[in-house]
Amino acid sequence: MPGTTRRRKDTPPPRTGSSEMEVLRGFLDYLRASVAAKVEDAPEPEVRTAAVSSGTNLLGLLWHLTVVERSMFLGDNVTDWKKTFRAPAVDQVADVVARYRTAVERANEKLDGCTDLAAPMPRPGRPAPSLRWALTHMIEETARHAGHADILRELIDGSTGR
Repeated sequence: MPGTTRRRKDTPPPRTGSSEMEVLRGFLDYLRASVAAKVEDAPEPEVRTAAVSSGTNLLGLLWHLTVVERSMFLGDNVTDWKKTFRAPAVDQVADVVARYRTAVERANEKLDGCTDLAAPMPRPGRPAPSLRWALTHMIEETARHAGHADILRELIDGSTGR
């Protein structure tokens, strides 16, 4: 572990509107920004290096979240979830971060047109969960991996905070 700790300024949870949609989307966007910030300036090759026996690495986590966003909100079909934890070797950190942010932007454009949390999220050939379930799942998924990213980033260079 590095000898010095670099602290980032912590960003508190968001203040959102009072509707269920505003709260769910506000927290999801907060978590999305947090996880992207953990990766965006991480050094190579450490960002790809597994720091735990499962093989999980920081860049792979963000690539996985990119694929999950695209699957959940844009309808992409994923056939091998294990492969989603490895970012393409040719991509630099900035490429993966940009793809994640693009997936989030496209997902948000689609979500902007949704007003009924009980409405199904169309996913061709697969069960269609409600928008409420999809948003809640993405909050859980992103938060879980943001926590992993916190630990992996601290192991890389001592950086902490959101």
